[in-house]
Amino acid sequence: MSNKFLSLLGLAQRSGNLITGEDTCEIYIKKGKVKLIIVAHDASENTKKKFHDLCVYRNIKIITYGDRDEMSHAIGKSNRAVYGIKDMAFSETLIKLITEDGHSVKNSGGE
Repeated sequence: MSNKFLSLLGLAQRSGNLITGEDTCEIYIKKGKVKLIIVAHDASENTKKKFHDLCVYRNIKIITYGDRDEMSHAIGKSNRAVYGIKDMAFSETLIKLITEDGHSVKNSGGE
């Protein structure tokens, strides 16, 4: 996982464009106020499936990427496995960084 990705995740947190945690992300997905969902690789299979299904149904991009502890540390919160990006520009930049790192983005829809 790149330092640029972690730095941008922290910046999104500080600017109010990042939501974290399963319950909060689920609420924002259902309200249609999230552009991208990032689920940590080490999240439970149930969590991965739940958010994949939510995103497919609502046409939102979803990525399984990164380590729960590293990403949690980058935003200053502990034990977060699910992250939602509310801003399209942040979303596009994070996707670019992830693909440059050799990972693919599951396009469950979105723009």
